Amino acid sequence: MDWGALHTILGGVNKHSTSIGKIWLTVLFIFRIMILVVAAERVWGDEQDDFVCNTLQPGCKNVCYDHFFPISHIRLWALQLIFVSTPALLVAMHVAYRRHEKKRQFRKGDQKCEYKDIEEIRKQRFRIEGSLWWTYTSSIFFRLVFEAVFMYAFYFMYDGFRMPRLMKCNAWPCPNTVDCFVSRPTEKTVFTIFMIAVSSICILLNVAELCYLLVKFFLRRSKKAGNPKHHPNHENKEETKQNEMNELISDSCQNTVIGFSSS
Repeated sequence: MDWGALHTILGGVNKHSTSIGKIWLTVLFIFRIMILVVAAERVWGDEQDDFVCNTLQPGCKNVCYDHFFPISHIRLWALQLIFVSTPALLVAMHVAYRRHEKKRQFRKGDQKCEYKDIEEIRKQRFRIEGSLWWTYTSSIFFRLVFEAVFMYAFYFMYDGFRMPRLMKCNAWPCPNTVDCFVSRPTEKTVFTIFMIAVSSICILLNVAELCYLLVKFFLRRSKKAGNPKHHPNHENKEETKQNEMNELISDSCQNTVIGFSSS
């Protein structure tokens, strides 16, 4: 899989993220994707070839391997990273749509458009507020859900996070209960625990960013509620009084000028 393309897409989202979101993206690529590509794939590269069972019964080894490893660790982690990264694409599409609208206003010569050229629109950093706040917050929520679901699926599918040295299998067509051995179980256990730990850190970062956005949202709402808004009728009365005062002042000035001219 081309992880570089994913990094390019998420890098554009990173420009509009919070500080916690930037840390999350750094942890995602350095401690998860890079470890998965550089080290973990080599550790699990000989997974099925070195899975040995003490029987020569045809098909027994394949059935036992499928029973203990219904899906490869590497493929499950890759699937998890794809699902976790997908919600950020919602933010990327939202930002792209807003830029498209601003470019359209600029080409039409709309007076409300405050940009000098197209390049300035491309480099603009959007603040997380309004509809973008909802899109960004929703993406964090879905990231949390996907992380939790995959961690539970990982624990349920492999019956824990430790790789056993010996597995006993009695599935058909094995003639009896056979012993099966996994290659490099300690090394695989270390990698598994490391990936689960980094995934937990990502969950904590997502929770912290979600709390940060919610606190900022409610603080902004409280500030708006604290600032009293003028009633429109009150504003109309003030404008009427001001117009009457201006008319009185102008009339008095005219009378004064007439008096000086007559004298």
